[in-house]
Amino acid sequence: MTGHSGSGGAPHVEVTGSGTASAAPDVVRVRAGVRCDADDVSSARADAGARAAALAQAARDHGVADADLRTTGTGVHPRHDREGVTVVGYTAYQSLSVTVRDPALVGSLVEAFAGAAGNALTIDNIGLELADSAPLLAQAREAAFADARGKAEQYAALAGRTLGKVERLSDVERGGAQPRFAMMAAGKAADLSVELGENSVTATVAVRWEWT
Repeated sequence: MTGHSGSGGAPHVEVTGSGTASAAPDVVRVRAGVRCDADDVSSARADAGARAAALAQAARDHGVADADLRTTGTGVHPRHDREGVTVVGYTAYQSLSVTVRDPALVGSLVEAFAGAAGNALTIDNIGLELADSAPLLAQAREAAFADARGKAEQYAALAGRTLGKVERLSDVERGGAQPRFAMMAAGKAADLSVELGENSVTATVAVRWEWT
């Protein structure tokens, strides 16, 4: 987008630039959990608690630090018959977020989870992320400013002007880390392989320069 002086403003050019930076993700976040059925609340909760504890221990056995283990939800609800009238039992659940800092361990970790929780295991999501996206965002901002400056210099040359100082700069929008990855599973959980791909961050900036 370009602009120029109005009846009372200084001559200027204003453009929008965009920049993207990419990097391979360095952590994998696994959202796992257990769902356990029982005839009464106490039994369901006890079973879910024991199996969730086994999941956490399996993660520790694979080198996951306590700081990278977080319980994200727990609860219990009744199960009804087909008519939805009579309570026939209870289901307890507990979910866990696990940050894996060595992506190569994901397959063996999921297999260990299956051994620890059995058929009660749930895997809600396996996501690839950057532990720290700040450096990537800084690169995207630099690229966005360079893109804006390139456009402004072109418009200035077309208009027979020269760029002066920056009058105004604003961060228009920022794209979060957008992962591009693939997961392939065949046979056992240990055969699960994770192709890291890349995470990308996009920054957009609006800059106004004086014309001299």
